[in-house]
Amino acid sequence: MVGDSMDEIDIHLGRRLRRRRRLLGLTQQELAHACGVRFQQIQKYECAANRMSAARLWQLAEVLEVPVSYFYEGLTRDQREHLERETSSSSETLASKETQDLIHAYYQLGERPRRRLLDLAKAMNGEIEA
Repeated sequence: MVGDSMDEIDIHLGRRLRRRRRLLGLTQQELAHACGVRFQQIQKYECAANRMSAARLWQLAEVLEVPVSYFYEGLTRDQREHLERETSSSSETLASKETQDLIHAYYQLGERPRRRLLDLAKAMNGEIEA
């Protein structure tokens, strides 16, 4: 049941992402460019093949000019409660001063330096794409 509930939430978030992107008249490529990812990543978020991190939701909310809560609108009470339990540690991480400082500094950079910094962080964590 836990897996099913999380899958439903991922599908819901993906639908909300697609809906807002289309409402703004953005292509997947344009949204991806604004977020510093490849358009395939946006495709994967929209079809729930990849789960969006809290940091990515925050970034998408900024780009799409909506509060993060927009993505959760329409979830059932049970889904919301389950999600709150599962993501409490993510919320604590985003609330930390260090995380807020990092996010602020990141968005002060131009697009190319942001991309390079993201690639560096992924490489340091062994996750860089070929």
